[in-house]
Amino acid sequence: MKNLTYLLTLTFFACQPGGEKKTTDVELNETQPIEAITLMGDTLYTPSVDSGNALDNFNQAKNAYENSPEDADALIWYGRRTAYLGLFQDAITIYTTGIEKFPEDARMYRHRGHRYISTRQYDKAIADFEKAVELIDGSEDQVEPDGQPNERNIPLSTLHGNIWYHLGLAYYLKNDMENALRAYGNRTVTERYDDNVVSGGHWLYMIQRRLGLDDEANAAIEKVNADMEIIENTSYFKMCLFYKGLMSEEELQPEGSNSASNDVFTYSIGNWYLYNNQDTVKARGYYEQLLENGNPFSFAYLAGESDYNRLFGKN
Repeated sequence: MKNLTYLLTLTFFACQPGGEKKTTDVELNETQPIEAITLMGDTLYTPSVDSGNALDNFNQAKNAYENSPEDADALIWYGRRTAYLGLFQDAITIYTTGIEKFPEDARMYRHRGHRYISTRQYDKAIADFEKAVELIDGSEDQVEPDGQPNERNIPLSTLHGNIWYHLGLAYYLKNDMENALRAYGNRTVTERYDDNVVSGGHWLYMIQRRLGLDDEANAAIEKVNADMEIIENTSYFKMCLFYKGLMSEEELQPEGSNSASNDVFTYSIGNWYLYNNQDTVKARGYYEQLLENGNPFSFAYLAGESDYNRLFGKN
């Protein structure tokens, strides 16, 4: 696998359901703190960021929080902007403070759980999201604002939806498909946009195929059609069309420098070979391509890393 000790692709997460993001390369050195150790044993160091909009937004959020330390919204944005710089451990610390200050605010657990996922602490992530599920029980859902608004400036996700989505992802990364299915099955209330239909359908399809529930898997993407209006989750959309036989493998080409989309294609096709006809040779080839070229914080990369480690070990 590639050596991630000296160079890491800094990931600016938009906190969208599909994990879409923009990236830029930053140089690292061995004196910098460690953000995570991958399941393959690679070290992910804290990146250095000298300038740019992400840093400016972070400084504004930090100042806002320091001026209003008892403002829950200010703390959340401070944590989010910190994570967008690749400072996941610092973001976890911020949200831990938030939980101490606002123990009944499900958002604190939702965001800390997300960064536990980024740092491969999946059991802790599950505990946080399950706690968040308890806290939102019986409450009205709310739209979550985007850290990086899409071109239509339409937030596509909600608090409840993101909690269930990330809980399902954490279980998926643990290969607990029964609980992953339970979590993603609770996202139907958030399917207000076509983007939600394809993001949830993509994961539900993969989970149910893994469980041998082929009819249910096909039903999960029944609503997907070529005329859907997709704002963000084009990679999930195309994969759902592929599952339905409406796109070929050759048509799922990399989309320029968009690592998130490329990672989705590479992982999902490899996974398709694995559960469709048990072709571990082709699956392994796609997984290794992903681990060599992908972004180590994309959801698809995390899934490929987990599957590869479980199926083939580190070698």
